[in-house]
Amino acid sequence: MKAGILRNMIMSALLLALFAGLGTALVMSTFEATKEKIEASEKANLLKNLNNIIPADSYNNNLLDNKLIVPVSTQLGKKGPTTIYQAWNDKTPVAVAFSVISHDGYSGDIKLLVAIKASGDISGVRVISHKETPGLGDKIDKTKDDWILTFNDKNLLIPSRQKWKVKKDGGVFDQFTGATITPRAVVSAVYKALDYYNYNEKKIFLNQAEYDKL
Repeated sequence: MKAGILRNMIMSALLLALFAGLGTALVMSTFEATKEKIEASEKANLLKNLNNIIPADSYNNNLLDNKLIVPVSTQLGKKGPTTIYQAWNDKTPVAVAFSVISHDGYSGDIKLLVAIKASGDISGVRVISHKETPGLGDKIDKTKDDWILTFNDKNLLIPSRQKWKVKKDGGVFDQFTGATITPRAVVSAVYKALDYYNYNEKKIFLNQAEYDKL
């Protein structure tokens, strides 16, 4: 009797272990499959955002593979390294794109993706994330308004550095009725991105190995 009970207990334990193992294997395989889909989706979304500010017909390299990771910069509002995506047409540099964060938004951080041509002119700017007020500050979003396009082809000479402000502060960029803080924060962040490019333009198109040797 005791032997039978012990045998049943052992069999139950073995079955539980088997089912637990199968369950773990199933969860792991599902996780791996989902992880790959999520990563593929994130890459596709990133490439779409990059091509919104760097025309796909202006370069012929793999934009996601040609990237440079640079150390933390207070200019870019980051707490960690920044990834710079490089667009090339054969051996000719076309533009770079990287993110910059403004901590001066009305409702929190505003994350931007800024593309700058090799000439130093802005190729395009898009807001990636924000928490600004709907109907007011959210006009920085291209899906809400075309205001963000006013940065196209601007540089540190046109307008001059002193004019990189909203009109209320003596600059050339429009503010929004009832919402000056948000556009002011974006203008400042884009200016800092341009200034960062201007300061680093001699090394911003280097590959990672060359950059790391500096």
